[in-house]
Amino acid sequence: MSKLDDWTALVAIELDLATRLDRSLVLDLARDVAHSVARPAAPLTTYLLGVAVGAGANPEEAAELIRDLAEGWEGDDKPPAETTLGD
Repeated sequence: MSKLDDWTALVAIELDLATRLDRSLVLDLARDVAHSVARPAAPLTTYLLGVAVGAGANPEEAAELIRDLAEGWEGDDKPPAETTLGD
């Protein structure tokens, strides 16, 4: 195992998370957001992905939605007044 694998496993155990992490999904999404939006958006976006998944969203579908948003991002989009993830 790599240091990244060891670290991820340790954090998952300490947080009592029984779910399997799709590392590629999260890292690829972070890369895409960092390149399309801004580097600081990557950790914040992956956190939001985790919140959405914790609330019941499908990880692949949520990541694809975020990726689509990032690809079309021009910096002047404003979020709707109410945003509901997982609907």
